Amino acid sequence: MKKDEAEKRIEKLKKTISHHRYLYHVLDKQEISDSALDFLKKELFDLEQQFPEFITSDSPSQRVGGKPSAKFEKINHPVPMVSLNDTFSEKDMNDWLERISKLLAPEESSHIDFFCELKIDGLAIELIYKDGILETGSTRGDGLIGENITQNLKTIEAIPLRTESEYLESGVKNLVVRGEVFIYKKEFEKINEEQKKKGLSAFANPRNVAAGSVRQLDPKITASRRLDSYAYELITDLGSKTHEEKHDLLKKFGFKINSHNKHCKNMKEVFEFHNHVQKLRERLPYEIDGIVVIVNNNKIFEKLGTVGKAPRGAVAYKFPFKQATTIIEGIKFQIGRTGAITPVAILKPVEIGGTIVSRATLHNEDEIKKLGIKIGDTAIVGRAGDVIPDVIKVLPEMRTGKEKPFRMPEKCPACGEKLVKPENEVIWRCPNKKCFAQRQRYFYYFISKKAFNIVGLGPKIVDRLLEKGLISDPADLFKLAEGDILSLERFAEKSAGNLLKAIQGKKDISLPKFIYALGIRNVGEETAHDLAEHFVSLNEIKKANLEDLQKVKDIGPIVAKSIRNWFSEQKNSDFLKKLKEAGVKVTKEKFKTEEKRLAGLTFVLTGELGTMSRDKAKAKIRELGGNISESVSQKTNFLVTGKKPGSKLAKAREFGVKTIEEEGFLKLIQ
Repeated sequence: MKKDEAEKRIEKLKKTISHHRYLYHVLDKQEISDSALDFLKKELFDLEQQFPEFITSDSPSQRVGGKPSAKFEKINHPVPMVSLNDTFSEKDMNDWLERISKLLAPEESSHIDFFCELKIDGLAIELIYKDGILETGSTRGDGLIGENITQNLKTIEAIPLRTESEYLESGVKNLVVRGEVFIYKKEFEKINEEQKKKGLSAFANPRNVAAGSVRQLDPKITASRRLDSYAYELITDLGSKTHEEKHDLLKKFGFKINSHNKHCKNMKEVFEFHNHVQKLRERLPYEIDGIVVIVNNNKIFEKLGTVGKAPRGAVAYKFPFKQATTIIEGIKFQIGRTGAITPVAILKPVEIGGTIVSRATLHNEDEIKKLGIKIGDTAIVGRAGDVIPDVIKVLPEMRTGKEKPFRMPEKCPACGEKLVKPENEVIWRCPNKKCFAQRQRYFYYFISKKAFNIVGLGPKIVDRLLEKGLISDPADLFKLAEGDILSLERFAEKSAGNLLKAIQGKKDISLPKFIYALGIRNVGEETAHDLAEHFVSLNEIKKANLEDLQKVKDIGPIVAKSIRNWFSEQKNSDFLKKLKEAGVKVTKEKFKTEEKRLAGLTFVLTGELGTMSRDKAKAKIRELGGNISESVSQKTNFLVTGKKPGSKLAKAREFGVKTIEEEGFLKLIQ
């Protein structure tokens, strides 16, 4: 980035971050996710490191939090309550270690060890004890002045009203302790259920509830929220040599200390702890978004000092972003197997959820208009699991005036046919059935995991077979000879034989997968399964009229018409005949009917299951009469969560859908 561009970008970032920090810290409101705000802050920090001449005293990177609220008495902190800089990768952590090592003597930098704590999504507090009795409790505020919330904090059982004073050294009158107030996930869900019953909007996250609870004018409301607290810092100097020793002292004084906190001898152990905690994250009863890594030696920590708003000797090592901000550099169009034209945002590459992404779906023209997207916009992008990311929100305050408006093309980008938009639909389509792009996408669909699942036959090989004219429809795949594959570049006799074996090994296929593979419009995995269970054979489906089809669970007039139209077309009858001649056999599947104890219940799955694959979990739900949905709605009964759940978890909380972890799901189906 050029210097003048960097200066303008920094100014835009400063204004945007300051606005959202004010909402977050002062008003307890949120317009964008924590993850998106973190990403904006990281971009600002990185740009300021690259162009230090643009660092100013009013930069969000130099400040701690928001202004104290006017509702409460003000309290001066005896020592400023600083905030932490964020890191998000092993590279970031190694860069941090390299930076601080340069400020130390060689013998110091070669013996740096760390103390790691869970970074709980809560509210930072300071507690001051005089002669062993809790005198004041306050919020961080702006780092220098906080809000007096003593009476509210006294309602939290984990905060001692009196310290175990016999452990205090003679002459120590004041004890200053810092910690975190937080709320448990179950309590958070319960509070949101109450909000919904009252017709009020749900809280965005547990941190908002915790912050709002301790800043109530009525302590009874705070007490009703069942908050908890962990202590993490002892400000009073009692001669501790390490941060770990401070935690031991805090425990002796009667403070609650997180049992997961850990001493790490080196950065390798820090990375191992981070990975361990990330796996542990979903099983914890409270929300965390990373770990805090602190230089364990107190003398070295003090020597490193503070820069701007943050101590040099500690960082927040956060988990991969669920959402990030990036620039929409362009919009391209993807042609689907049914001719649907889907706009796709071309992004400045960004890491989300541990994966670099450069594209995001924009769904359709109406969605682009709704979001107000322009090419060149800064946008918040979210990613769930291995699904292509979504553009969630545009940040118009980041615009420079160089952004370009979006226009939908009038013709198909692949074949030039004029696009059409059927009545009552939002998707533009290419009506040309011979469009190469549609044919190409259908091949990808046909060989996918949910259809014929031909392992080793990927899109690149399909493209080469199409370009050579060796295949015209998927039935041709089963007629390929070894010589055909050998004619492709980079294929030797052994690899050609392996691919041929993989294709031929998939000639037998279950009826649900076969129906899905046909690519009938509006017929997805679940509808294919319902059709197979209702009609048992392909011939019965062929013979079914519209009325018969609508007797199948969840099939209405539109889907029934799609199915009837597909089977009535001669070219599709020819294709089915060609598949049969190529040796493809549809195997009969036995559908268990003895126990339907999940009948009427709809399940959605998210994250990685440890004991079984998603396909097996879905099969078990169907076997017991349950329904599967790919998206969370108010009709969803259960969200089954595995490791690294995606955005469906937040949606479930929004709708008040019950969530069960894998252990609970196994009990339900056993």
